[in-house]
Amino acid sequence: MNSDELTAMLQRWRLWIEDRLGGAGGPATPQLFGLIAIALVMAWLLSGIYFVQPAEQGVVTTFGAYSRSTGPGAHWRFVPFERVQKVQVASLQRVDIGGSGDAEAPAESLMLTGDENIVDLTFTVQYRINDAAKFLFRVADPGDTTVKSVAESAIREVVGKTNLDDIITNGRGKLQDDTAVLMQRVLDSYGAGVTVVEVQVRSANPPKDVVPDFQAVASANQYADSAVNEANAYKNRVVNEAKGNAAQIVQQAQAYRERVVHTADGDASRFNQIYEQYRRAPAVTRERLYLETMERVLSKSNKVIVDTHGATAPIILPSDAFRPRSPSQPPPADAAQSLQQPANAQPQTQLPPPGAPQ
Repeated sequence: MNSDELTAMLQRWRLWIEDRLGGAGGPATPQLFGLIAIALVMAWLLSGIYFVQPAEQGVVTTFGAYSRSTGPGAHWRFVPFERVQKVQVASLQRVDIGGSGDAEAPAESLMLTGDENIVDLTFTVQYRINDAAKFLFRVADPGDTTVKSVAESAIREVVGKTNLDDIITNGRGKLQDDTAVLMQRVLDSYGAGVTVVEVQVRSANPPKDVVPDFQAVASANQYADSAVNEANAYKNRVVNEAKGNAAQIVQQAQAYRERVVHTADGDASRFNQIYEQYRRAPAVTRERLYLETMERVLSKSNKVIVDTHGATAPIILPSDAFRPRSPSQPPPADAAQSLQQPANAQPQTQLPPPGAPQ
């Protein structure tokens, strides 16, 4: 109930009292004093009513000391000994560290990293009040000042354990999470009644004075990483090729071994079979071996067989009669003519008998 509503209610009571007393200026009677007392009591009772909105939490103090907390809705306080403070507990609160917008705060943003470098870091903390009484009375300086001090202290501790490259590249997520956890632990130890919702790094860069040098170092590191990657790719290619060649050589050696072993087994089996035949018929077997050997030897050489029986003229062989040629290549024409025998000569092919000296 606001002051306008209270004034209108008092005006209605005044009119009702005047009507009961027969108009204004009537005689003062005990009944009049009783009605005035009732009106004053009602006004006092109504003045103690207060309303807490859904997003708020009321904190009631009695003679300045904490008495109780009240939620959304209508409540009553003992006026004038109790007072009510309303605190926003549903909405997110925000505090910026390291400057906001174009405004810079080097004293807050410059921090020392774990590898003894300096980083220019700005971030934002979002928090929510979960206990209005603790927020008002358990912290000496409630509000953004306490949260900001705790946030700056926590992130400096986390940055002091982190390398610069991790902060400005892919380590921001871990930096934010670690800072939020450390902040919450410190605020809980204070009994601040605050819940840290999120820590968000807005920017993380080297100091402006060393940005060119830092970019040169970053380029050199990228070049080094590229060279290492190329070397690793070359190493993998060479190693894989060497492994492939080695496997091929091993397979070839195994194939050669198998071929030699199988050939030896075949030769041994063939020898055993020939030996069995030799034991049964030695003469026939010797003749057969002789003929097969002569066929195998003579099939790879040029042969000129001359039968001198009944010949009267000297036989002249062509110069290329013994030149190597393929088995399918026919002998030259002049060789065929020079080897013609007289009409009465009968060419014969004779092979020495088995066992004869060669």
